[in-house]
Amino acid sequence: MSSRVIINCDGASLEQVRQVVEGASFDLSDEAVAAITEARSKINDLLQSGKPIYGVNTGFGRLASTVVPGDELGLLQRNLLLSHACSTGALFPSSVVRIMIFLRVASLARGRSGIRLETVNALIKLGNSSFIPAVPSQGSLGASGDLAPLSHMCLPILGEGECVDQDGLIVSGAEALEEIGIAPVKLAAKEGLALINGTQAMTALMCSAVLDSQNLMNAADATAAITLEALLGTDSALDPELIGLRPHPGALESAEFIRKHLEGSEILHSHPSCGKVQDAYSLRCTPQVHGASRDALKYIETTLERELKAVTDNPLLMEDGRAVSGGNFHGQPVALAADHLKIAVAELANISERRTERLLNPDLSGLPAFLSPAPGTNSGLMIAQYTSASLVSENKVLAHPASVDSISVSGCQEDHVSMGTTSARQAVEIVRNSCHVLATELVAAVQAHRLLDRGVMGNGTQKTFDLVSDVFPPLDKDRQFVGDIEAVACLIREGGFR
Repeated sequence: MSSRVIINCDGASLEQVRQVVEGASFDLSDEAVAAITEARSKINDLLQSGKPIYGVNTGFGRLASTVVPGDELGLLQRNLLLSHACSTGALFPSSVVRIMIFLRVASLARGRSGIRLETVNALIKLGNSSFIPAVPSQGSLGASGDLAPLSHMCLPILGEGECVDQDGLIVSGAEALEEIGIAPVKLAAKEGLALINGTQAMTALMCSAVLDSQNLMNAADATAAITLEALLGTDSALDPELIGLRPHPGALESAEFIRKHLEGSEILHSHPSCGKVQDAYSLRCTPQVHGASRDALKYIETTLERELKAVTDNPLLMEDGRAVSGGNFHGQPVALAADHLKIAVAELANISERRTERLLNPDLSGLPAFLSPAPGTNSGLMIAQYTSASLVSENKVLAHPASVDSISVSGCQEDHVSMGTTSARQAVEIVRNSCHVLATELVAAVQAHRLLDRGVMGNGTQKTFDLVSDVFPPLDKDRQFVGDIEAVACLIREGGFR
């Protein structure tokens, strides 16, 4: 992994975001420096013309027709951040805020916003420091971009707002700047708007959710494989020719993944005369269900990669020097992708919880009740399924699309908004819930295998068994195992199942 990400004039990528999440610093390329400098000169030329230009020498939203005197343009931009930083709720994780900073810098580096280089450099230094802006998570409508959270994000470079230090303590923005060694920025014309008129909060959240979902997707297939084996299911529904007769790419990929994990399994073929004709849907239809989520994830990744390349400010500078007002800040593309991700991931948890039921129910598994060697005195994994069921039901509420809602603001000037940040926040929560649900199924499947004596496991399922067993000791009698399940959930998020 590169320890430093260089931001060019072509936006960002999901891979770069992954590197930043893993601790890489970031900086501008010479090309980006030149683009930012040239764009600022265009803003200066526009100011010399004396014409009213939205956000440059006018008010904002409903106040777009109010021209601001030249000697108050810096104050206008400072006031913009101070008045717009009014989010509420729990703070975004520092990792998400750092992605937000990186993505905002990448957008500004396209040279279409007209911000000064020294302002961008101050934001970069803050993002690479041990102080991360304190950004409350609720308050964005997703158009005009993520105004409130991005205002909180940028206030510290003015010596305002608050930051979270590496110990999780809240310090003032002024204290953070002093520790980092940055002089407070005095904003000039257009700069406040350039800093906050974008989709970087919802996009950062979606990057976090998608990176985890990629790992969750593989974990779901690995989990289905080890559960199918533990329940003495059949691999006939994974037949390549059968799956190929309905050639959705995700289904083909999931079926192949599960088949490879089951290669070499003696358990799977230890019951040729059991009389079972076909398995329940939660086992038999896994490629179709997981595959549909895989296909959805591909669409979401494509949308996100486009957004990572985007310039989402308003107005934007054209190559000929014109400042053109438009709607690039509107979060609808990200909002729809976030709602799609919510549904796709929630379905992985839905079917997983049903497989967990089959593992724990002695009437369906043929194993001891709730996978306890001594059921009765011991409850085994009984209540672990309750938690999964609770999370699955909560996911169903969270999966309701936020993007179909809108509410008019700013004197009806901004009369259709995306709610994309709400969708993205819910997507992150559904992914977190679903990791726990899959982790519970993995724990149950591993415990089930400990109660089987049917021969050698598959090549992939044995690896899964070993990985989970490292953090989940045998459940010989009742004990508290919530930490074990959370440890497995961490393995899922970290990409441990391949």
